[in-house]
Amino acid sequence: MTARRGRGYWLAKSEPFKYSWEQFVADGSTYWDGVRNYTARNNLQAMKKGDLVLYYHSNEGKEVVGVARVTKEAYPDPTTDDDRWVVVDLKPVKPLKVFVTLAQIKGDPALAEMALVKQSRLSVGPVEEGAFEHILELGGTRVR
Repeated sequence: MTARRGRGYWLAKSEPFKYSWEQFVADGSTYWDGVRNYTARNNLQAMKKGDLVLYYHSNEGKEVVGVARVTKEAYPDPTTDDDRWVVVDLKPVKPLKVFVTLAQIKGDPALAEMALVKQSRLSVGPVEEGAFEHILELGGTRVR
């Protein structure tokens, strides 16, 4: 396995009635818990401090609403005694000026290969840098 270079990019889904972007911003940071899918867990384990994460409201809204940053890499999920599951710490960076909907993403050829489209039930997935930047552009937002 070769060492990863540069920043990683991800998308994490949350149902807004369970944990909305607004609540995340009010809290200032959180650990991303409750992941019980092995692929999503492996994605959490691959996240590195400083990676950027698109915050997606699932079920209600179905849109990317903000950007978060990984502040602490994977550690055991404190909500379970099962050591197979992990969390990462995230902090909000910036809301999107214009939310980017699932319909927009599905209709955009530049985003057709995203895990959000190809593996729609995956709660935490990778995002290619170009797709990440394209979503920020669609959302009228810049992040450095």
